[in-house]
Amino acid sequence: MNHQPVEGFSKLSKQRKIDWLISEYLSNDRSYEQILQQYWNNSAELQKLHEEFSENTISNFYMPYGIAPNFLIDGKLLALPMAVEESSVVAAASKAAKFWIDKGGFKTTIINTEKLGHTHFIFNVESHKLLHFFNFSLKKKLLEATEDITSNMRKRGGGILDIKLIDKTSEMPNYYQLKASFDTVDSMGANFINSCLEQFGKTLRQEVAESTDFTQEEKDSLQIVMNILSNFTPDCIVRAEVSCKIEELNDDSGISNEEFARKFKQAVTIAEIEPFRATTHNKGIMNGVDAVVIATGNDFRATEACAHAYAARNGKYSSLTHCTTDNGIFRFWIDLPISVGVVGGLTNLHPLVKFSLALLGKPSAQELMSILAVSGLAQNFGALRSLITTGIQKGHMKMHLLNILNQMGATEEEKQYFVTYFKDKTVSHHEVISEFNRLRAQ
Repeated sequence: MNHQPVEGFSKLSKQRKIDWLISEYLSNDRSYEQILQQYWNNSAELQKLHEEFSENTISNFYMPYGIAPNFLIDGKLLALPMAVEESSVVAAASKAAKFWIDKGGFKTTIINTEKLGHTHFIFNVESHKLLHFFNFSLKKKLLEATEDITSNMRKRGGGILDIKLIDKTSEMPNYYQLKASFDTVDSMGANFINSCLEQFGKTLRQEVAESTDFTQEEKDSLQIVMNILSNFTPDCIVRAEVSCKIEELNDDSGISNEEFARKFKQAVTIAEIEPFRATTHNKGIMNGVDAVVIATGNDFRATEACAHAYAARNGKYSSLTHCTTDNGIFRFWIDLPISVGVVGGLTNLHPLVKFSLALLGKPSAQELMSILAVSGLAQNFGALRSLITTGIQKGHMKMHLLNILNQMGATEEEKQYFVTYFKDKTVSHHEVISEFNRLRAQ
């Protein structure tokens, strides 16, 4: 079928959008409409709220919302909300939390909360002349021009921390940046930062035009390319860690505490030096981080981009977590760059986001940073613990068992049979299908 482009799709009602999709792409099969309707909220008001979060919305896409209990973080016992569809993520986090609860739990430190943004511009002028203009005139004007924008943020203890002129002409002809650092307190701050940066661009253009430091030809060469925050925030960073005596590790996997500590450190070291392993290693960390990020209404794409850029900051992609076993002490930690908020965005709109933040005790942005780092560290601990002992598939496939059975249309009685059947066996897709067919044949 040759599909035709549609004009004015965004202006169509929800029903007309659905009608068009079913007609154009789904061979007029109205059963697909029932699928979409199954995921609408019963409350028309709540459904309308969800539809206004984004554009061209025709339904909702649900994810499981689970709870990982027993997290002792800086002396507080918390239950973490996790929105994630992958089997074993919540279970692994919960198991790791339980493992560390009687060993002092997780400790966190906020290292810094600085966020960044840039005005990118092209200016055909000698760098020393521009630097003199910036230091003796422009920087002050930029701060003055954004006073109205920053007034409320400054009252809360945040605002613009600094502005620097960055010379990038060695990498691209005539390319410069105004690099600004911000503290946005409890908000993620994207709109605040971008508003400040857009004003920087306007002020830069105006001050250059009025300056006597530049020739008319130089003034005419100025191009403001873009004003935008950076999702790479290497100075907005939190550390989460666990530690205990090696003799207190008390692992129940059948290997000694000393061997557990040795193999665990080897596994982390491999992720530090081998990018192929580091990618999967860090993906597992982000399983834990993203699940809580989504549950608290924050931007998991920004979180992912920042974490992976940070993992490659030294020119080679490497592990976000680290481990030492010096002087009989096992220590495991993560330094996680992460920018999140607890006000603004969906935090005051999405009912489950409100629930998540209430469940966590209405944390500040810094406290949420700590919780997210702990979630990632716990997830990584759980994954490595399995990898160096029983193997990752034993626990993961047991969690995946119900997915396989649901795909095959198993009854509740059959599901219970398989849970018992695989109690002392490793689950494999082939074995589940073979036993299912044998059982049905009987």
